[in-house]
Amino acid sequence: MAVEFFIAGKYLRAKRKEGFISLITFLAVAGVMVGVMALVVVIAVMSGAENQFRKQILGLEPHILVMNYKGSYDNYGPLIASLEDNPHIKEISPILFGQAMIRTSHSFSGVMVRGITPENGSPLIKGFTPAQLEEALGPNLRTGLKINTKTHTLPGIILGKALANSVGVIKGDKVILMSSKSFISPIGQIPSMKRFIVKGTFESGMSEYDSMLAYVHLGQAQQLVSAKDKISAIGIWVDDVFKVKQIREEYFNFIEYPFYVRDWMDINQSLFSALKLEKTAMFIILTLIILVAAFNIASALIMMVMEKSKDIAVLKAMGATHTIIRRIFIIKGMIIGIFGTFLGTLFGVIVCFFLKKYDFIQLPDAYPFSKLPVQLETMDVLIISGSAILICFISTLYPSYKASKMDPVEAIRYG
Repeated sequence: MAVEFFIAGKYLRAKRKEGFISLITFLAVAGVMVGVMALVVVIAVMSGAENQFRKQILGLEPHILVMNYKGSYDNYGPLIASLEDNPHIKEISPILFGQAMIRTSHSFSGVMVRGITPENGSPLIKGFTPAQLEEALGPNLRTGLKINTKTHTLPGIILGKALANSVGVIKGDKVILMSSKSFISPIGQIPSMKRFIVKGTFESGMSEYDSMLAYVHLGQAQQLVSAKDKISAIGIWVDDVFKVKQIREEYFNFIEYPFYVRDWMDINQSLFSALKLEKTAMFIILTLIILVAAFNIASALIMMVMEKSKDIAVLKAMGATHTIIRRIFIIKGMIIGIFGTFLGTLFGVIVCFFLKKYDFIQLPDAYPFSKLPVQLETMDVLIISGSAILICFISTLYPSYKASKMDPVEAIRYG
């Protein structure tokens, strides 16, 4: 192979009679470089968006939910006890989902209520520690009022930031939640109502959460929706979110009807499937840039075969086999492809580094994140580089085959 590398290197360094061939070679290197760089940057952005969505969702949602086909259920203590010995489970917390209307002195809006137990220490709300949650939502107040020696303290509520802005409240303001559940009074049916004081707001970056979600203590939610001692689901947080299906299959197979288990991948399957499809589509589209550059490599090699016909004839007359001739042009094409791939990967990584460190691109409010998310994954870079080199290798096969089949007598006679 030393002879083939030596001759291929000579051909790359030698001055061409036709400067056009050198231009095509330069364009081939530049094309591969641009294609690989674009792929690295775009795929890194797509991976960053997927990772950002996952962080935002898991900042508010449990990793696994144990629910009941009949809706809310009670007597859930034994089920929680059976899950506590699982080595992969970090936290367990009962949750109650409910719908209500939130009313302020000057506004009215629909709201999704979640009753939680902050004393369990679960990572229930992004930006709040368990201690902050317990301080904000307070203990389980069955009467709805905590009686102090001097005053009555309303139970706390935490609102999504967009929801708080839409109803015009800030921390310390009082609101009223009205449930669809009602009770009969002497004047007819009256909706269940409870007063709360706003203890804080959260911002997940996803409008469907920030504009609709409100957190209260589980006991308050049970009173509001008339579901005494009932919950909607058991929220479970595991030590590895990417192994949630494996953990579910190994440790949750004892759960039977009417209970069922859902994990965060199932619940958000449509979102992450769409992101993966978009990532694949962008990979295929941008690979066309590398394919165009590969055509330039093939063109440069074909024209070089025509220019070096006498050299090929002399080499064959000296005993060079078809394999040696073929290897010379394959090596030359691969040097172009590998050099272009290396430059593209290098510049792509540099661009990703600067995009991640500096906010060159600010996204509008329509997006769930303010700056361009970038996450460079080693496997993605390896796949891109490998695909580019493979395309470049394929582009060298036909020119090298034509060179190896050249008749030396005809080449010397008409060269």
